[in-house]
Amino acid sequence: MYTVVERELELRLILSPERGIPVPARLGYRTDDPYAVRISFHIDSEHPVNWTFARELLIEGVFRPCGHGDVRVWPSKVNGRGVVLMALSSPDGDALLEAPTAQVSAWLERTLRVVPPGSEGEQLGIDDGLASLLAQ
Repeated sequence: MYTVVERELELRLILSPERGIPVPARLGYRTDDPYAVRISFHIDSEHPVNWTFARELLIEGVFRPCGHGDVRVWPSKVNGRGVVLMALSSPDGDALLEAPTAQVSAWLERTLRVVPPGSEGEQLGIDDGLASLLAQ
């Protein structure tokens, strides 16, 4: 059995400094993959676009710039409100997305209550599996 923590929210795809479009999205976290978060973007296509990256990257990105390569996250302010910016890069293209800090932080807090930082390995049963192997 595993626990799922999800939240629907509206992100903003930044097209230019003056222009962005709303993008419905779902944040997802599963205790059977405790190091990762998933974001599914519901764009005008048959299937959502899914991104998976480290939960720690999103947690840190709420407070300070972090990441490199395909996923970068950093805090900012837009019209006086806190936002989290996510720059995503793939062979199919690049996207800059803006998410409300309060909603992302509240969802992250729920994931941290389910699996506190530093206890992710316990969720995977690695110690039990290793002990079982060594006992043989």
